[in-house]
Amino acid sequence: MTNPTQDEDVTPAAGLPAQIWQWDAADMAAHIRLGTISSREAVKSCHERIDAVNPRLNAIVFADRQRAMQAAADADGQVRRDEHLGPLHGVPVTIKLNVDVEGEATTNGVPAFAERIAPADSTVVSNLRKAGAINVGRTNTPPFSFRWFTENPLHGRTLNPWDDRVTSGGSSGG
Repeated sequence: MTNPTQDEDVTPAAGLPAQIWQWDAADMAAHIRLGTISSREAVKSCHERIDAVNPRLNAIVFADRQRAMQAAADADGQVRRDEHLGPLHGVPVTIKLNVDVEGEATTNGVPAFAERIAPADSTVVSNLRKAGAINVGRTNTPPFSFRWFTENPLHGRTLNPWDDRVTSGGSSGG
């Protein structure tokens, strides 16, 4: 199994894109299981892509990177210990702002909810965690998810990555 430092580049697996963030979830999970890549490497790759494009797009409006990297380190430990691994083990995911994530604000893009901290994970987040997924960020949504475009007074507008003149979509625009 590879055990690179945080700053080392990852050699891509045969037949897959050079950047891990471009891999689909099934390939990521399979290679994390095999030890071809680590969960830390997958999360780091996604963080790097977020850093590169999110300042312009404004798709991800909150990210607890320390929590994500700790979850990735824990996931890598489970692989080393040959523990039971869920189908999304170590795979980075994002979660919309209208879904409860324990300890994080569920704002729905509404300023009045900026401090509305979820006391527990919603069922979907709980199931993602049980499957082994790692939350790397919270994505923007229109207020109460009720528009055909994503813009709100709390986090602003999310741009379409291919054309700023076209909507990024409504409730899932981030």
